[in-house]
Amino acid sequence: MMRTRPLKVALLGCGVVGSEVARIMTTHADDLAARIGAPVELAGVAVRRSSKVREGIAPELVTTDATALVKRGDLDVVVEVIGGIEPARTLITTAFEHGASVVSANKALLAQDGAALHAAADEHGRDLYYEAAVAGAIPLIRPLRESLAGDKINRVMGIVNGTTNFILDKMDSTGAGYQEALDEATALGYAEADPTADVEGFDAAAKAAILAGIAFHTRVRLDDVYREGMTEVTAADFASAKEMGCTIKLLAICERAADGGSVTARVHPAMIPLSHPLASVRGAYNAVFVESDAAGQLMFYGPGAGGAPTASAVLGDLVAVCRNKLNGATGPGESAYAALRVSPMGDVVTRYHISLDVADKPGVLAQVATVFAEHGVSIDTVRQQGKDGEASLVVVTHRASDASLTGTVEALRSLDTVRGVASIMRVEGE
Repeated sequence: MMRTRPLKVALLGCGVVGSEVARIMTTHADDLAARIGAPVELAGVAVRRSSKVREGIAPELVTTDATALVKRGDLDVVVEVIGGIEPARTLITTAFEHGASVVSANKALLAQDGAALHAAADEHGRDLYYEAAVAGAIPLIRPLRESLAGDKINRVMGIVNGTTNFILDKMDSTGAGYQEALDEATALGYAEADPTADVEGFDAAAKAAILAGIAFHTRVRLDDVYREGMTEVTAADFASAKEMGCTIKLLAICERAADGGSVTARVHPAMIPLSHPLASVRGAYNAVFVESDAAGQLMFYGPGAGGAPTASAVLGDLVAVCRNKLNGATGPGESAYAALRVSPMGDVVTRYHISLDVADKPGVLAQVATVFAEHGVSIDTVRQQGKDGEASLVVVTHRASDASLTGTVEALRSLDTVRGVASIMRVEGE
């Protein structure tokens, strides 16, 4: 039997995502009520400027006083889609204190202060759901947190930023340079006027922190995530990748060490074989590849951003939280019981592709090979091309630690025959 008294929902933010949440709540009201077991009512919308006309939202619901809205005391759920650290953090904790559960899409805040927010939710017996914080419409948080709760996840690797994937895909398919591809992404609305958060990996790093924490039952903060942007990726790097049967993606990689005692989380460009499922992810789409003991390999794919796709994830959480409210229960909270050590980037072991500018004369290859051997880095393949006294030397290693590779490169730079290190790129997915 459906309860007739509606569940009251407040919306913090009414931009691209928030306006879509409000629209779906209105247009799909009957379906949502049937799925929840009670109607949901939009009880208030907090915005920065109340003068703007918002289609489908009654003017009397709009307020610029977000604090007063979350303190009302009669709200069941607060949906936070304003982003940033403050005032979002204070508004969320205030909502918990005044009886409301929270649905958030705030990746930056969750990556930085997720543990404190979960603690506040637990203290007040409220839910904190955030499916929309990672990979837009793709169901990912709930499968990791619930569907795979009985499994052991060993690795999560994915493309979690659509802007960067669009740029790299354009460079791969057309031979365009980075700036040319970025300009097209900006013109099409995929890149912000200031794309720093995307192209320097900040956005992906926040998502990696969230994914690692859930996958490994360990608190992983944004500061724990190694981050390297993609602005230095060149057309020449793509040419080298193609010669190896690879392409280049900006990847978020979270993995458990072989001994099970530690985890790492990192974001950086990497070459991946064309045979890997992530290599075929085109345009602004996202995809995440999960490897676990029992389930094996799983792939999650779909639109990772945009108003409607992200609103879809928000509404999915809203339905779940409202159902919990009706049942007098709460869903899964933070699971950090494993408390594994988060290892630094230096401990990460992978393959490397190194391109060197060297003098074109006898003995250069032997010198370079000696440096690799002295640092315990095994060489898989070498390719050398020379002309007019200058040459390029491309070395692909077997698996080596980041620390040993760093020492190798420093030693290479000291050789008189090495003019410079043109590029260094990790090789993943093998």
